[in-house]
Amino acid sequence: MIRNPAVAGQFYSGSKESLIKEAGKLTRSSPEKKEDAIGVISPHAGYAYSGSVAGLTLSSIIPKPIYVIMGPNHTGLGSPFSLSTSDSWATPLGNVTINKTLAEKILKNCSEIIEDEFAHIQEHSIEVQLPLLQTLQESFTIVPIVISLGKIEQYRKIGQAIAKSIKELKLEKDVTIIASSDMTHYESQSSAEEKDSRAIDAILKLDEEALVERVRQFDISMCGYAPAAIMIVAAKLLGAKRALLIKYQTSADTSGDYSSVVGYAGIVIE
Repeated sequence: MIRNPAVAGQFYSGSKESLIKEAGKLTRSSPEKKEDAIGVISPHAGYAYSGSVAGLTLSSIIPKPIYVIMGPNHTGLGSPFSLSTSDSWATPLGNVTINKTLAEKILKNCSEIIEDEFAHIQEHSIEVQLPLLQTLQESFTIVPIVISLGKIEQYRKIGQAIAKSIKELKLEKDVTIIASSDMTHYESQSSAEEKDSRAIDAILKLDEEALVERVRQFDISMCGYAPAAIMIVAAKLLGAKRALLIKYQTSADTSGDYSSVVGYAGIVIE
């Protein structure tokens, strides 16, 4: 079974030729020194708005053969923690295969996550990462997991299960975990920058509890804080020691409207 793209022609170019040009421009400024990333936070808005942050972030890491990609559930469809059951995901640049071995190991090690394609059918947060990755490397496999809101204890269980699965399969050097997330939504530039700085500070300190607490305390509308928290838990268990902010900007950089912005942060954890 192939999962067809839900937002091609909307969030990014719908044809192969135009997408090659679009994604190529976004990943062109690839740093000479690439980071050996255990985890990444990458935004998922339309490429016109967040593509420069996502492109720079993903092009700043050493390519890996496997990506566990977690995104928030914007549609409300499916189970709270849903792993895609498709054989592959299609984009205009070709198909990306699901890594069934790692996916099955994660399902075995984590009762919180279930096989559920329904949550993925219309969800864009994982899909938009794929054309950028496809532009940066010829082949890779993925494990896509949609993450809804839950308790921090659930996030820790999932993060622990992902790390355990990677270790059991001896894939520590072969996997990067991507948490797909935008930051503050539809507030003024100054408000977004202030709130996002609090969330980013917790992430840079690799403190998943502080991240979850600050999101709630300061009413930060970071849509993917749950995937980010899970990624931090797993990354630390896989040996992560530090985090780097690659780039932060808001939608105002594209729209020119500073009264109502969405924030975008690209962060690498290694």
